[in-house]
Amino acid sequence: MSGDVRAFSRHHQLTRKPTTPYRGVHDPRTYTQAARAGATEATRRAIIDAIVALAHERLTLEITLDDVARIAGVSVRTVLRHFGTRDRLLDEAVRVTVAAVESERRVAGDGDAFGTIIDHYELRGDFMRRMLAQEDRDPRIAAFTVPGRLLHRRWVEDVFADALEGSEPERRDELVDLLVVATDLQTWALLRRDRGLERDAVEQRMRTLADRVLAGAVRA
Repeated sequence: MSGDVRAFSRHHQLTRKPTTPYRGVHDPRTYTQAARAGATEATRRAIIDAIVALAHERLTLEITLDDVARIAGVSVRTVLRHFGTRDRLLDEAVRVTVAAVESERRVAGDGDAFGTIIDHYELRGDFMRRMLAQEDRDPRIAAFTVPGRLLHRRWVEDVFADALEGSEPERRDELVDLLVVATDLQTWALLRRDRGLERDAVEQRMRTLADRVLAGAVRA
């Protein structure tokens, strides 16, 4: 090798920038970061699930962070690290529950609206009644129940849109009011809990109520 070539090679080795190793999907650090993020999300979800489960059994004002941590299988310190305060945890639990309620009530395509709403009440009806009983004492519960009433009215307007089409505004409002009652949580509770009827019998009676309302709309 000539002196000029050796000099160039030496200069190149001294001045070239070090290459950054490629970190693709198979890099161990990528897996570690993904696993850590997954574990963090799983812990957050466990904490939220714990406070929601406790809210099925007692008043929200009676739920302590010690209770939440015990059910979630973590320490109180971990709960606070994820949510900061008990109030923020409650706010997040309300947000997650509202999103779940909206999803459960959604009627897909030509799906059965009555079957959907009854399934929803069977799953969450007792929990929602407990929340309604507390809304005057806990403003965070009102943040869940007040939008819930509006959500149900919008659900009725959407599900029965074809039957309501063409009605005069005042008459339409009356029909929506009656359909809200026919499909309401409290109507389900009266038949399912107070009367002790089976699920299918409750659904049949609520369908009958709605059918009678709509039959009256046709005659009018």
